[in-house]
Formats: sequence, structure tokens, C-alpha cells
Amino acid sequence: MTGKKPSASSDRKALHAQIARYYRQHISAGRKFQPGRTKVQYAGPVYDEKELTAMVDAILDGWFGVGKYTRRFESRFSRFLGARDALLVNSGSSANLLAVTSLVASGRLRPGDEVLTPAVTFPTTLNPIIQCNLKPVLVDIELETFNANPDLLEDAVSPHTRLIMLPHTLGIPNDMGRVTALTRSHSLSLIEDSCDALGSTYDGQYTGTFGTLGTFSFYVAHQMTLGEGGAIVTNEKDLVPVLRSLRDWGRACVCPICPVTRDPDFQCKQRFTVGAEGLPEEYDKRYVYQHIGYNLKPVEFQAAMGLEQLKKLPSFVEARRRNFQKLYSVMEEYQDYFVLPKAPSQAEPAWFAFPVTLRDNVPFTRKQIVAWLEGHNVETRMLFAGNVARQPAYRDVTFRVAGELRNSDKVMRDSFFVGIYPGLRQEHLDYIAEVMTQFLKRF
Repeated sequence: MTGKKPSASSDRKALHAQIARYYRQHISAGRKFQPGRTKVQYAGPVYDEKELTAMVDAILDGWFGVGKYTRRFESRFSRFLGARDALLVNSGSSANLLAVTSLVASGRLRPGDEVLTPAVTFPTTLNPIIQCNLKPVLVDIELETFNANPDLLEDAVSPHTRLIMLPHTLGIPNDMGRVTALTRSHSLSLIEDSCDALGSTYDGQYTGTFGTLGTFSFYVAHQMTLGEGGAIVTNEKDLVPVLRSLRDWGRACVCPICPVTRDPDFQCKQRFTVGAEGLPEEYDKRYVYQHIGYNLKPVEFQAAMGLEQLKKLPSFVEARRRNFQKLYSVMEEYQDYFVLPKAPSQAEPAWFAFPVTLRDNVPFTRKQIVAWLEGHNVETRMLFAGNVARQPAYRDVTFRVAGELRNSDKVMRDSFFVGIYPGLRQEHLDYIAEVMTQFLKRF
């Protein structure tokens, strides 16, 4: 007896159904929350069978490098933010590196130029400044926002200042009205590190779209995830080919997707028309290098996952805001002990976490409360590097400090955060609040 051979399409549908069943039976069900026994993570991935199916489809297509999924993601991501162009890369750290490097490669920055940036930061916000032979100028932060104090930013500008590298820490937007006025008045470039802040807005506009360049991270702790991954957005057309070249080894071929890689029969009309001094006539454009670049490309199944995550981003952001408010309503009672986070009046954060800073002379230490929370299976984290100038890696780095870094030092001593990511349900938040309250009522 012979039967009709299943089509590739029907095979895919059957595979999708199997993935959905596996997800429901083995992943979605999860473990029942047991207070005190189940770890309440500060972050974690939130996904379903749609991401799994999309990634499998991308793998089965047989092309792992930059291709149709990446281009589709870049288009939809830029459209979501209202930016002209987006470039997908393999991490938010790489996005920062490419953003700074592109300004050097395009001649907007020169070695020795000064870059204003807050002292409370993540290493890969500061590192590209150093790696590109620029001079960091560290500025103190505001305790409630963890962002650079705008008054101190203005005071820190010198005749050598050319760039502001500004993270929106923990999803809290900077005062972009004052920042953009400062960049205009001094003709400064601005890179917004929005790795913590995808979905945050200032005066209705998404962070990452105010400056020359904006960077984002899709690490698992952030507002959406590709497992790893990052992106750069810009409204400046001339920077796009520079960014693409630097991401792809520095080569001259900067088409969004080279058709040669997708169709062996397609002959790019520009591929063998490039003339460069010192090279043979009509050398292959794909092997002409115009910048000293990197290999910072994503892979296709990451982009496929990202397309599904992007659809869920608004609900993820709303869940973070809701969870933040639940914890804030509890912690308001203890403002004698803590400086609680606060955003500028025109800002609406897509909160990364719930941070607190111990006030001076409280009857307990950060070490004590963190040990209590961790001992009750509530994960905590420090606020990244704290005052980065005190980190061992930067002891021999030449930088300028604009004023004193008192608040940055205090954050290093007295700040920490707990999670509010969308994977936390009401029972998790109730437990965090209960454990916090148990500790604080002892004093």
C-alpha cells in the first residue's frame, strides 16, 4: 500500500504541534511556588511555544548568518521605536562598542576627545570610551534616579568635550529635555545607552531615539530577550554604512543583506566594480576592508526569537510597571530607612528592577538586609559596578572626575535591587514584600 508523501509544509505544521505540546507539558507548567524554598529570581526569560517554533524554523531554513529574519527584525524594531534605522548585533555591549567606534571611524571623534559619562555604570558603557582612546570624564549621579546629575553634566563640559555617553540606568530615563539642550548648545554627540530601558519614554518619546545613536540589550534580564543580542538605532543616514561595515569585519560590502549569500545565481552588479589603491583592479567588494572592524553579527534564530518577543514587549513593559508599583506601595512605609527610586516628571520608565538605597545612619547595613533576603531565597543584585572609578580594572586608566563622586560612592556602599520581571506573579511579589517587612519590623 502506498501513500502520498507528506509535504514539507505539513511536516513543519506537525513539528510545530509537537513543540507546542512539549512546551505546555514540560515548560509552561513549571514548578509550584513554595515560599522560602523556591528561589525568587531577579530576572528570567518569559517566552512560549511561538519563540521556540520561530527559532526552529530559522534553523531548518539552513542559513545561520545575517539573513531575512535579521533584516525583518531590524525593520520592525526601528519602526517600533520610531527610528530611521536599526542594526542587530550579538550583545548590548557590542552595540556600545560599535556606537562609539562609528563616531571615531566617521571622523566625529578623535583620540583624546573627552566623553562625559556617569560614574555609576556598567563596564561596557565605559569600556568603548577607553578602547577608542578617548578620555572619560566621570560625573556624579542623583540618588533617586541613579542617572547623571544634569547640573553636574553642564558644569563638566570643557573645550575638549565632544560626546555624552548616557545610560538610562535601571530603565529610568534621564532628563532628556536638559540633556538635548546641552548637546545642542555645545554641538556634542550623544549616545544613549538604553540597554536597561527598552520601552521607557520621556515626554512620550522612546529612550534611545533622542541622540546620535541609541543602544539596546536583549540579554535575558532585560525587557525582552533573544538569549543574548543587542541593537543600535540612529536617525543619521551617513552612520548606517559605517555601523554595518564595523559589525562585519570592516568590509566595504555594507548591503543590509548581500543577495550573493541567499541566491548563488544572483550576480551583484557592484561586487567587482570596487577600485581601491593598492588592490588589484576590480577586487571582490566582499573582501575589501575600509575600517578596522569586528565580527559582532547575530545569528538568524536569535532574530526569529526577537520577532516574537517584540510582539509581547508592550505587555512585558506593562507587567514591569505593575510589579514595580506593587513593591513601591509596600516600601513607601519605610522611607525613613530607604531612598526610593524616582523618575523625572515627564518620564515613564520600563522598570528594569526595584532598587533601594539605605539612608545614612539606619540601624542595619546593606550586608545584613541582603543576607536576609538571599537567605530567604529572594535574589538581589548590586547596582552594577557602583562607582566604577574604584573598580580594580580602571585603577590605571586616565580619566577626569568632574567634582566629587559622593552619591556614586554611596550607591556602591548602600544600594541594591530585587526583581520585578514579568515572570514574577502576585505570589512572588507578596513573598518579597513579606520577607522585606519581616526584616524591617525588627528595627
